[in-house]
Amino acid sequence: MKFTITTLGCKVNQYESQAMEKWLGGRGWTQAGPGEDFDLAIVNTCTVTAVADKKNRNVIRRLRKQCPEAVLGVCGCYSQIKPEDVRALGADVISGSGGREAFLELCLETLADRQKRERLDQALKRRDFELLPAGGLAARTRAMLKVQDGCSNFCSYCIIPYARGPVRSLPLAEAVAQAKALAAEGYREIVVTGIEIASWGWDFHDGSRLPALLDALCAAVPELRVRLGSLEPRIIDGDFCRLKRHENLCPHFHLSMQSGSDSVLARMKRKYDTARYYESVRLLKEAFPGCAVTTDMIVGFPGETEAEFAESLAFLRKCGFAAMHVFPYSRRPGTPADQMPGQLGNAVKESRSAAAIAVAAEMNRAFRESMVGTVQELLFEEVSGDYWTGHAPNSIRVYAPGEALHNRVLPVRITGLYEDGLLGETVL
Repeated sequence: MKFTITTLGCKVNQYESQAMEKWLGGRGWTQAGPGEDFDLAIVNTCTVTAVADKKNRNVIRRLRKQCPEAVLGVCGCYSQIKPEDVRALGADVISGSGGREAFLELCLETLADRQKRERLDQALKRRDFELLPAGGLAARTRAMLKVQDGCSNFCSYCIIPYARGPVRSLPLAEAVAQAKALAAEGYREIVVTGIEIASWGWDFHDGSRLPALLDALCAAVPELRVRLGSLEPRIIDGDFCRLKRHENLCPHFHLSMQSGSDSVLARMKRKYDTARYYESVRLLKEAFPGCAVTTDMIVGFPGETEAEFAESLAFLRKCGFAAMHVFPYSRRPGTPADQMPGQLGNAVKESRSAAAIAVAAEMNRAFRESMVGTVQELLFEEVSGDYWTGHAPNSIRVYAPGEALHNRVLPVRITGLYEDGLLGETVL
């Protein structure tokens, strides 16, 4: 029996898809190769924007057309928020953003009797963290380690708290056990991920905070690189920066920003201002010299004026990001921002996106240039053209010549800029 899993959206979805791969593999299933027929198709959906919703629908239609006799199961945030849309697309099994193993059981039951099934709950009433097996079936250099689910921030533009529910955390001891198991399986790097990992431990009500978890993980698997998912800026303080003592903590910190204007941040209902954000950037660059601080930015938020956008551009340059993701604001029904006055047209949002992307490109080039002449410990992942390629600890992609380098960590001297990253040579 063969299956295929299509994953849309965030690293949490990637983790959960890997877990589903492992669950099916343990029951004798194999992954279908490119162009092969399959008995079960799973779509793990995202609903962060209206564009994401459109991608979900396109994937579901394509898979149904590709193999009409296969059981089609749809799970994730889109089916949590809009199950009626998924139902109309002809899915055989519909589940939401939780209960992955129960969802797979339903898929197998439907495969046996061809009866449609649904399993949906009220995300805001969830209180338990669903424990899933980390790692997947395919040979990979890195694995996701999900330590947290849910979000309680309720930013004005975001639907995710309604799709994922409140904060739930993986107990520290279980996180350490999973990390050790991944090391034993041959992974070289773990990515600590969650919907909002900075809130890890809130639900324990005992003072647990993310730095304690990271301290334990880095100490437990010193042979593995530990990379972090997106961070809320307020988690960066002296306690966090003391993690610099762990050499295996990757110096790449993705701090969610969204805007560099205090008035826009207030309308977004973010929990910080630019002064607190910049303090986080300063602390990180001081504690982790040469680290990459990256971010996300939304342009064209309702009511954003030219002056507010100019403030954001100036703030980008002040922070000196290594890389950025720039998104034009996308209206999301069900969120407060969707009903705000001052909705901007596409032309304005596209123009501002282009301006922000241009600034981001300047900063990215400057950061890459600063790495020329340094030696980086590169985790080699795959072949790209004439080179092997992988990521430096600070996340920058590096290309280097060599043979049979998959999953090896070797020192590489950076010799220059190349395509989207850097060119280097292994140091013998």
